[in-house]
Order: sequence, then C-alpha cells, then structure tokens
Amino acid sequence: MKPGRRARPSDREVLAGSLERVTFHNPENGFCVLRIRARGHRDLVSLIGHAAAVAPGEWMTASGEWVNDRTHGQQFQAHIIRTAEPSSVDGIEKYMGSGMIRGIGPVYARKLVQAFGDKVFDVIEAEPERLRAVTGIGKVRAQRLTDAWAGQKVVREIMVFLHSHGMGTGRAVPIFRTYGTDAVKVMTENPYRLARDIRGIGFRTADAIAMKLGIGKTAMVRVRAGIGHALAEAVDEGHCGLPEDELGPRAAGLLETPAGDDPRSAGP
Repeated sequence: MKPGRRARPSDREVLAGSLERVTFHNPENGFCVLRIRARGHRDLVSLIGHAAAVAPGEWMTASGEWVNDRTHGQQFQAHIIRTAEPSSVDGIEKYMGSGMIRGIGPVYARKLVQAFGDKVFDVIEAEPERLRAVTGIGKVRAQRLTDAWAGQKVVREIMVFLHSHGMGTGRAVPIFRTYGTDAVKVMTENPYRLARDIRGIGFRTADAIAMKLGIGKTAMVRVRAGIGHALAEAVDEGHCGLPEDELGPRAAGLLETPAGDDPRSAGP
C-alpha cells in the first residue's frame, strides 16, 4: 500500500489474537491502545482502534492496516475490532480476573476455573445456581457474575449488528454509548436519529445505513428526516425558518428526488 493512501476495505489486513494487556481505554469514545498476542507474531503487537469494552483474555479480530508511528513504532490500526469470549482456561482466568466484574478478582477467577474449567461461561449462563458451590461465592457475587456476563453478551450482539450494517468501530461505539441496549431498536426503526443525536454522523451517513436496512427512498421516515435536515442546515446558516418554496427544492436536492417533485408529497 502506498504511503499516505487510506486503505480501502479490500486492502485491509486481518489481525487475530488474545488480548494480553489494555494499555489505554477511553470508555467515552472507545479509543484504545491494546497489546495483543497475535497469530503469526512472536512478540506482542500494539493494536490501536475503538472498542466498547475490553478485558484481558478476550479473543480479538481486527481489520485494518499496519502503520509506523514515529514515537511508538509499528502498530496495527484497526477500522473494526471484534471481540469474543476466551476459550482457553488461561484466557478465561485472565478475563474473569481482570476486574470487569466487581468483587471477582484473580483469586475468585482461579477458583471458578478450577471448579468448572472451560465450561465456566456455560455454567454462568445456564446453571448460575452452581456458582454458589465455589467457596466464597454467595448470592451477591453469583448475581454480579450473571449480570456482568449478560451485559457483555448484549454489548457483543449490538456491535456485531452495527458492524454488519457498515459501521466501523469508531462510529459504532458512540452509537452504543448513546442508545445502550436500545441501539438495535433505534437503528431498525429510525436510523435517521443518528444524524440528530450523535456528533459526527450526518444525514448522508444515516441515509447510507437506512439503505442497507432496506428503507426505501420514498419512505416517510426518510422524507421527514430530509426535510428536518434541510431546516437544520438553514438554522446553521442563520435563518429562523424557510419559505415553503425554498424548503421544497432544498429537501429535494438532499433526498435526490426528481426535479419538480415536492418531497413533502412522498408516499409512505
């Protein structure tokens, strides 16, 4: 790849491995600097990108490209980071003892792995009452475990949905932070809310997502969003409103409706 040219999706490489250390993670925007034990690499690799939540021991698959940083050397800059629960006993112990669950540290993580091996996640999800057989894990700790595991699964499911509809992780994280567990519902019902609610996402981006979700060009939700965006642009220009004969052409240009068509008369 030529220096200075941004990688296209077809140019991007894939890096996969287990997360060894979280060097930095900003929970607000998801930006993170991670150290990965990656397949095909003898030494730990620096991974730069965005992730909603990360914990040592997780399996990570990143799509992106290699860059050379003047200060930090070679790094893998990810456009998309996907995480999965660890499958090895060592990875599970590291993951559970990372502090992601309040009251569960390395000692209890080791006890849980010794009791249930690599089936510990199955026990947490399907047979949580068995957790209390482990010395020191009572009702409160057991409930924290089940709640934390359920929360992690929801985060992963939402991020998979967002990635599958064209969202890079850098944009997917603020969507998740804004809507939480309602993110899939919001995007499915009205993806144009993204342009209104999330800084950095405009009408064009929301419109592209809507197209991928199967929302037609004449759908009323799209027409309303286009008219609303045209009015918002006018406000940014210093107007407090627009005459109808000016609003119609502005919205039509944004919505790419045929010349002379008034988007306000579009069908459902």
